[in-house]
Amino acid sequence: MSQSIHGHKVMELMLAQGGSYTAESLEQLMNDTFGEASRYHTCSHKDMNAKQLIALLKERGKFVEAEHGFTTSESKICSHH
Repeated sequence: MSQSIHGHKVMELMLAQGGSYTAESLEQLMNDTFGEASRYHTCSHKDMNAKQLIALLKERGKFVEAEHGFTTSESKICSHH
């Protein structure tokens, strides 16, 4: 059975790993870390795959543009769960 990972965990992983990402490289990191079968959720959405979560986080302004893609910051992670 696949697990459901909160979007906050993905953003925390990005911060811990450092650097910038493209949608493709972030998806690969998510698959390597959480497994390709993992599903993702946020405070308002559930049952998303990696691509869907990345699109939602981008749409919600959770990423910061960087020279070679995007990154995130602690201030973009909401404090409620």
